[in-house]
Amino acid sequence: MSQKKRVLFLCVANSSRSQMAEALLRHTDSEHFEAFSAGTAPTAVDPRTRDALEHLGVSTAGLFSMSVEQVAGEPFDYVITLCDKSALECLALPGTGEYIAWNFEDPATSSQKDAYRKTLHEIHERIKMFVLIKSKPASGDPEAMAPTDVFKCLADETRARIALLVTLEQELCVCELTAALEQAQPKISRHLALLRSSGLLEDRRNGQWVYYRLHPQLPEWVRDVLKRTLDSNAEWLRPDVQRLWQMRDRPGRKPLCD
Repeated sequence: MSQKKRVLFLCVANSSRSQMAEALLRHTDSEHFEAFSAGTAPTAVDPRTRDALEHLGVSTAGLFSMSVEQVAGEPFDYVITLCDKSALECLALPGTGEYIAWNFEDPATSSQKDAYRKTLHEIHERIKMFVLIKSKPASGDPEAMAPTDVFKCLADETRARIALLVTLEQELCVCELTAALEQAQPKISRHLALLRSSGLLEDRRNGQWVYYRLHPQLPEWVRDVLKRTLDSNAEWLRPDVQRLWQMRDRPGRKPLCD
């Protein structure tokens, strides 16, 4: 059995966001990951954090606030910061594999109604994407992809729309997808990273632009699913296609070369 990946979530107070992430990762995939959290200026776990987690059905057992100094000597495969301040203060933990910077609004200072549940939902969505990307190494062989992997990846509406737009246009860059889907560039980039790691898409650089296309070794059955879905759902995709075609100053590109 493969060894679990160790993940450390960091925030300043280690009272809300990092505690949510720790509990959510344990809840989502304790088979492949060990989750921990710490803070640069730890306080205590906010009761509203516990309430939000328990409302979602996520266990809060074992959650407590601790200092990053208490884990500074331990090895971690991933260190994920949950706010800009912790990202700046935690750049040199020894024994760390990969640093990842996320940034979520602090629910303790938010004026929004149900701020803790909203933040929990946002972190939960990011955790699910992290698990999809990191729970297993990329095989490097699109022919080996299982149907469950394909459909799990395309179960998200944004990723499904991206895959169908790329199927239609042959290849697209981030700015074109941002215009077509009317979503922020960081969100589009995260979805593209997942599509690429799943073996559905391949990227190539052309000057300053990076383009995404269906992986040239994609199994024929996957291409057929995408093409049939595209042909049968033109109305569903029509607004995205219209925005794409109306986009001004679309980047030029050289012909594709497999």
